[in-house]
Amino acid sequence: MTLQSFKNVGIREFQTQNVKTTPQSVLPIGIKTPVQFGGNGEGLFAMHTNIQDVVHDNLRNLLLSNYGERLIHYDFGADLRPLVADFSSKENFDEEAKIRINTAVAKWMPFISLVGFDSRPEFIDNRYTGKIVLLVVYSVPQLGIVEKALEVLLYVI
Repeated sequence: MTLQSFKNVGIREFQTQNVKTTPQSVLPIGIKTPVQFGGNGEGLFAMHTNIQDVVHDNLRNLLLSNYGERLIHYDFGADLRPLVADFSSKENFDEEAKIRINTAVAKWMPFISLVGFDSRPEFIDNRYTGKIVLLVVYSVPQLGIVEKALEVLLYVI
């Protein structure tokens, strides 16, 4: 075996390869509720891709949850269903609903600052059946959410 010399071989310039990159998909943050099957590459479930939508969805779930509905966290929610069952007057309902909503948000989502509240009862045939539309306006300064409104329906039974 003869040895070959490296004396006159030279040096090759480093060449980079042109690598084609695919656009990066947006990372999912949370599952949309009500739960739906995902489409267009979302995965098994439909997902939120920005934090503002996640906060809005989580606040709605907090307002619609009642005590005892979540495992481990018995006191999760605003517990508005018992209040609707005893609906007697708009004034009494509004005061108690504001207290319950403020208490739940302070405990479970303290980064939200509640701005405003309104309720609108809509009775069907009499004053004992119908629905109450709650409008809650909130802000989250850390996320750039300024006075976003959330509307929730509660049915009077």
